[in-house]
Amino acid sequence: MSDQTLDHDEPHKGNIALRLNWLRAGVLGGNDGIVSTAGIVVGVAGATATRSTILTAGIAGLAAGAMSMAVGEYVSVSSQRDTEKALLEKERGELRDSPDEELAELTDMYAAKGLSHDLAAEVAVQLTARDALGAHAEVELGINPSNLTSPWHAAFASMVAFTLGSLLPLVAISVPPPHLRVPVTVVAVLVALGVTGVVSGQIGKTPLARPFWRNVIGGSVAMAVTYVIGSLVGHVV
Repeated sequence: MSDQTLDHDEPHKGNIALRLNWLRAGVLGGNDGIVSTAGIVVGVAGATATRSTILTAGIAGLAAGAMSMAVGEYVSVSSQRDTEKALLEKERGELRDSPDEELAELTDMYAAKGLSHDLAAEVAVQLTARDALGAHAEVELGINPSNLTSPWHAAFASMVAFTLGSLLPLVAISVPPPHLRVPVTVVAVLVALGVTGVVSGQIGKTPLARPFWRNVIGGSVAMAVTYVIGSLVGHVV
């Protein structure tokens, strides 16, 4: 294993992990924006036909949801990052206090992956000389110290994706005439949810049918429930 190979592979893996984190946050944020805002506007449309009232509720839901997604993602990823930093600090201390034991441990981990003991020992020695913390963090902890997850990136991606997702039901509910608002919104939302389901399946490398139907059925139930509740509240109030 040459230094050139290591130099090529490590940043490549780190960049992929970073891009996947942004994509995950973006897809989840967009999906939540579509479902939650669609539920709000369809529910309000069940109670009133006044366009301004529907749009006011939808825009308020968009703003509240976008901020909630951003804050929630920031807190979640910050907690993950703090844990990663703590694990790296612990590993750094072990490397400082017992380097021989750590080298033997790294050798055993590479041997467990299928390398011969002599080759595993050679790899462990070379990687330790090059970047001991990075070598242990990658194999033992599954962490790349130079590419820790960014809470700001995840929060921004979620906020923007939620906002973009929310715009679809807002436009769909406001453009058609009153008697077509709900049907047009339902169709537009289900198509969009199908797309986000397929995209999430591709990102996770899972069969596409499962996330597709999960999104479509979940969105259908959410809109049906909020529309019924809005209709009942509209008649009572």
